[in-house]
Amino acid sequence: MRKPDRPSLVARGEHLYRRREGDFHSYWTEALGEPAPVYGERITSLDEVVLRRWDPSRSKLGAALANDWEGPVPRSGERWLYLGASTGTTASHVADLVGMDGFVFAVEKSLRPFARLLALAQRYPNLGPVLGDARDPFAYLPVVPPVDGVYLDVAQPDQVEIGLASARWFLRPAGAVVIALKTASMGRQRSAREHLLDATRQLEGAIDVEETLSLEPYHKRHFLLGGRPTGGSPPTEGRPVTNRPVRPSVRRS
Repeated sequence: MRKPDRPSLVARGEHLYRRREGDFHSYWTEALGEPAPVYGERITSLDEVVLRRWDPSRSKLGAALANDWEGPVPRSGERWLYLGASTGTTASHVADLVGMDGFVFAVEKSLRPFARLLALAQRYPNLGPVLGDARDPFAYLPVVPPVDGVYLDVAQPDQVEIGLASARWFLRPAGAVVIALKTASMGRQRSAREHLLDATRQLEGAIDVEETLSLEPYHKRHFLLGGRPTGGSPPTEGRPVTNRPVRPSVRRS
């Protein structure tokens, strides 16, 4: 394991580090799981801390950081709901960021990637796989408590509505919403920028958007949007995005 020069890695948070590499910065998270590599990412160390390089070509949030993202980022001790976790590439870095005092509820609906997500959870005690559809928050309402952040990465035309529905049911006051916007899934009739403008309009009145950022060149026609509920309170509770009949509401503390 190669140990870099001490000045080359700079702490950007309790479990997040940055390193200058030519014309850009790479980001590294303090590895919580054992053994450290999850998807073939580079591993290094700083003193006795093992670090994993956040590959921006494999992660939307990693790409945003590489592009100087200034929006919400998971922090130590927080609980996050991750929708569209797939095999856990980005979710594992989020688990690194929240640390042992935090937790990540990782929702995935497809069985094959979910099996790999389950295996990953054997190494990450703060990662809880949830087999479910992001479009149906009622399905996992009994197992997911209120959270400090909602991260959405799903390829659906109504991505924004799905994110807002989860915020209504799970987000704590002053929590964060981060949406990896896949404009190619929203139709080819509009440009990527037009889809971005439409998404920000949909969030108006519910989420104060702090940052919108293109994820080029790492992810074509992708953007990351981040913000917090307008007025410091979650969006008004309403019917989640689902074609199923609305079930009786469940009061949450």
